[in-house]
Amino acid sequence: MEYSHNDTELVKQPIGYWGWAAHNAVVTNIRAGLADFDVTQPQWWILNQVATGENGRTRAEVAAVLKGYLDVGARLGPETDALLDRNLLVTDTQDRLQLTTEGEAVYRKCAERQVAMREQTHDGITDEEYLVTLKVLQRMIHNVGGEAWHH
Repeated sequence: MEYSHNDTELVKQPIGYWGWAAHNAVVTNIRAGLADFDVTQPQWWILNQVATGENGRTRAEVAAVLKGYLDVGARLGPETDALLDRNLLVTDTQDRLQLTTEGEAVYRKCAERQVAMREQTHDGITDEEYLVTLKVLQRMIHNVGGEAWHH
């Protein structure tokens, strides 16, 4: 791979720009991959939370986990409603969200695509390099008083 600058110049590059550029490239790729199944990224998060819940999840449980994901915030309600409208989710008698048969099929396709996209993103990057990268980014967030969390 050819890098944008030599090491001496690269170490002086702004993290804000490169963090934004990485975010933009990766998220754009993820959203394009999910769009093949007519699923938005927040809808994928919701489907994944429901699928991995012991007996589905309530809207409140989903929101509690996803509240910090890419500033989704208030958009979770409409995204959940869209999944219900498409009959990918239903609510049971205890108001827990459950996958429908069609929802399970879409979830599985999206999950497979997510694995493939992660492999693409991590191509040529060792687990050790990835670990160091995340620790550096988390330290930078801490250094400027920011907060970040991911389940």
